[in-house]
Amino acid sequence: MSPAAEDASTAENAPTADDVFATDEVGVDPVRMTAWVRGRVQGVGMRWWIRSRALELGLQGWASNLSDGRVEVVAEGTRDACRALADLLASDPGSDAESAPRSTRPGRIEGVVLRLGPPREIGPGFRER
Repeated sequence: MSPAAEDASTAENAPTADDVFATDEVGVDPVRMTAWVRGRVQGVGMRWWIRSRALELGLQGWASNLSDGRVEVVAEGTRDACRALADLLASDPGSDAESAPRSTRPGRIEGVVLRLGPPREIGPGFRER
């Protein structure tokens, strides 16, 4: 089975943001979050939207299109800021009418797979690749 097919087959069983961020660690500790976002996420302004949200949260990193149609997001910053970005990616944009960034999210996200790790100090700013 190809890595992309394996990832797609395990996406339904992937841990949620609650699972990934479940810890007793302090929320200001720096972390590196990698998220693979699937759905109608390329050619719709998704990387721009992710970059805007990440900068608002004070995160560093990038969002890039993958050849299999997903968007990969690598973000470094506080655990709380990474959690906030993960929550924005996983939320239903129509579920909170008072939240403008969510209601204007482009495309359609069908699933997000998350992984946390130690930061690698990738430098300032957040880029679209």
